[in-house]
Amino acid sequence: LVDAGHRAVIFDRFRGVQDVVVGEGTHFLIPWVQKPIIFDCRSRPRNIPVITGSKDLQNVNITLRILFRPVTAQLPRIFTSIGEDYDERVLPSITTEILKSVVARFDAGELITQRELVSRQVSEDLTERAATFGLILDDVSLTHLTFGKEFTEAVEMKQVAQQEAERARFIVEKAEQQKKAAVISAEGDSKAAELIANSLATAGDGLIELRKLEAAEDIAYQLSRSRNITYLPSGQSVL
Repeated sequence: LVDAGHRAVIFDRFRGVQDVVVGEGTHFLIPWVQKPIIFDCRSRPRNIPVITGSKDLQNVNITLRILFRPVTAQLPRIFTSIGEDYDERVLPSITTEILKSVVARFDAGELITQRELVSRQVSEDLTERAATFGLILDDVSLTHLTFGKEFTEAVEMKQVAQQEAERARFIVEKAEQQKKAAVISAEGDSKAAELIANSLATAGDGLIELRKLEAAEDIAYQLSRSRNITYLPSGQSVL
């Protein structure tokens, strides 16, 4: 009996592995002489972690997720040349080979910014390589990509340096603005002094007397609002 999604290869004790692949359903075998080897032909997932190096010699940790299945017509060859555990023997080795080859073409920065291109290149190369072993890859994707501790620390230090540079640039710009404000204020004071000097030259002491009257008026107004000030009539003696 061959279940749904499975295929069987027949091993004959006298003639060896038969070229005919048995499909789903119930089939008759010669007892003791023939033996069925059942293969699951549905797509199955497998995660393969690989540690490799980038173009700029940075350590890269990559995990590749693969959906694979065997080519039904090639099951006898797969069983004869590789064995029932073909996925365990083939996929880790060819995945490591392809990943090392592809990742070595990119530096660390490109692996991040061009991740889609890297994934597509890995998928194309790995699909072609797996086909030589009678395997079909329905999907290949990069699920995990990290770098070594040294590279991560270097990126963090670069970010800190950029932030400090931005802060220093802000301080410089602030100082420039304060300098401009001080110059403008000084120019205003200079202009005001010039106007006052011109007024004194034109009106003489009249401007000074006017300012005295304005100051006296302001002082009298402030004193009139205070409770501690008492006004007494002039020319009288008050005990």
